Amino acid sequence: MNNPLLEQHTEEELWAAYKKNKDPLIRESFIKQYAPLVKYVAGKVAANMPQSVEFDDLVGFGVFGLIDAIDKFDPDKNVKFKTYAVTRIRGAIFDELRSIDWVPRSVRQKSREVEEAILQIEAKLGRPASDTEIAASMGLSEDEFSKTMLKISGTSIMSLSDVWYSADESEKITVADSIESPVSLNPDSVMEREEIKRVIVASIQELPDKEKKVLVLYYYEDLTLKEIGKVLEVTESRVSQLHTKAILRLRAKLTNYRRGIV
Repeated sequence: MNNPLLEQHTEEELWAAYKKNKDPLIRESFIKQYAPLVKYVAGKVAANMPQSVEFDDLVGFGVFGLIDAIDKFDPDKNVKFKTYAVTRIRGAIFDELRSIDWVPRSVRQKSREVEEAILQIEAKLGRPASDTEIAASMGLSEDEFSKTMLKISGTSIMSLSDVWYSADESEKITVADSIESPVSLNPDSVMEREEIKRVIVASIQELPDKEKKVLVLYYYEDLTLKEIGKVLEVTESRVSQLHTKAILRLRAKLTNYRRGIV
């Protein structure tokens, strides 16, 4: 780790020490050690982004996620740091991309319309809405709906870190957050997070098979949309549509939960 004193200790010992005293030298050593992980995640994200999005910018955004991961990582939990950090790095990249608001307003509006249609249909029927049903609800032909989804997915950066439920504006909970144990929460908050996690897990299980596979391959197997297309034997644009629909379904499900419909 480029520091003789630090090199005398195992990584487990360094994590234990950092958790106790937040030594900036240990922090810096972890940043250097895991810097390649940031480039790896940035490369995966870049593969699904328009060419106008610079790789170096994604790396810069990802560094913030790595630092956040180092500060919040709990070595006592049965989770490898790399697994934990990938979620934080990817989330930080998406957060920064959203903050610069590069997606056209018209596309955001269409995305909200599709989500609302899914929300209403699935709340009424109690099962995943089909493309035909969503299209009919929006007053579109299936071809028009397909084109709408292509436009949304082509510029969208929606991810699991976008899918959230919040009891109030002071505490935002994402899917990623819901699988982590916070340092300190009151019992009510802990129970609420556990219930949200239950809803998320159940919602993912209820997704159409291909959408579920896309989420697993993208977020847990860390494949790009192009690589997923080869696995599922469909086009990359089709994978992008499946990913976007899966995320919209999850957001609709959590919105229904917030409204007390689930």
